[in-house]
Amino acid sequence: MNRLSRAERATIIRALVEGNSIRSVARMTGAARNTITTLLVDLGKACSAYQDRTLRYLTAERVECDEIWAFCHAKARNVPEDKQGVFGWGDVWTWTSIDPETKLVPSWLVGTRHPEDARAFMADLRSRLMAPRVQITTDGHRPYIEAVESAFGEGADYAMLIKQYGVEASRDGSPTARRYSPNKVTSETVLRRLGCP
Repeated sequence: MNRLSRAERATIIRALVEGNSIRSVARMTGAARNTITTLLVDLGKACSAYQDRTLRYLTAERVECDEIWAFCHAKARNVPEDKQGVFGWGDVWTWTSIDPETKLVPSWLVGTRHPEDARAFMADLRSRLMAPRVQITTDGHRPYIEAVESAFGEGADYAMLIKQYGVEASRDGSPTARRYSPNKVTSETVLRRLGCP
């Protein structure tokens, strides 16, 4: 089996990081698409292991958490019947945390939007922080409440920030929801859940 040199791997990774598709990188470098995909998977594993090993004992005192929706293979309503309920088909959520001061992402988790994943995500986040007390802010997703309490106990000041969005008018004056980006925030409500956020 032919192995890519370090320089060839660096060229492929650089092209991918610049936003090129796998097909375009294959055309630019002459590497097979399967080779590029394998390199990408190996790189992801290496980055994940590095982050897991390195992002420990962080001094962040404020953390914001949210979830990002995506889908694999098909949106949930279009998943084939034999793949219904199989993780990796349909809706997939990436739970993220960010330190708003340093922009460091101390923890993330790809999973479902269920309470079990919320608990796993918060437990992982807690294992990375060394500050005795942390200010946590999330959206209004209910599984966060129990997950934050079980992971941080009394060691957190926790609030939910609930945003209300307005409906913008279209050019003809009729109200319409924007298709690809959220409407403007019209108001915010802060719900205190734990400690003194």
